[in-house]
Amino acid sequence: MAVAPDSDGTYALDYWRATPGAPGFRRGAWIVTGDLGRRDTDNYLWFEGRNDDVIKSAGYRIGPFEVESAILTHPAVAEAAVVGKPDALRGHIVKAFVVLRPGDTPRDGLADEIAATVRRLVGAHQYPREIEFIAELPKTTTGKIQRFKLRELSRGGKIV
Repeated sequence: MAVAPDSDGTYALDYWRATPGAPGFRRGAWIVTGDLGRRDTDNYLWFEGRNDDVIKSAGYRIGPFEVESAILTHPAVAEAAVVGKPDALRGHIVKAFVVLRPGDTPRDGLADEIAATVRRLVGAHQYPREIEFIAELPKTTTGKIQRFKLRELSRGGKIV
């Protein structure tokens, strides 16, 4: 079974009649995208993040999207991205990189306020144990956050 781009550049999902063993059929799914999601009790599907972006901390699987969404509710925050930072005790901790709104500057207690916001909205195990304020997030030309650069920065490297 071949999948070729349609005239609009998207890929048709020709897999609906596929059976296990057919090309493209892996791990019980027709297409494995690396995206993670969940279905709630009302059968709504929620995007949780990319499989390679999931943070495993103290036995919990933490999706960065939910944590970032909570951080963005703080009035001083313009943009946020979270990554897992290696930790000897927990495996990884949640580390947040935060860009403040114009006119706002880092101040004593701001990181604690942001962490408390996350604890209140999504849970105590998901709050960022470290928050670093930066001028801008590294992004691709299309505006997608380059998490691999943030992971490098969280390990003491530099954004190039």
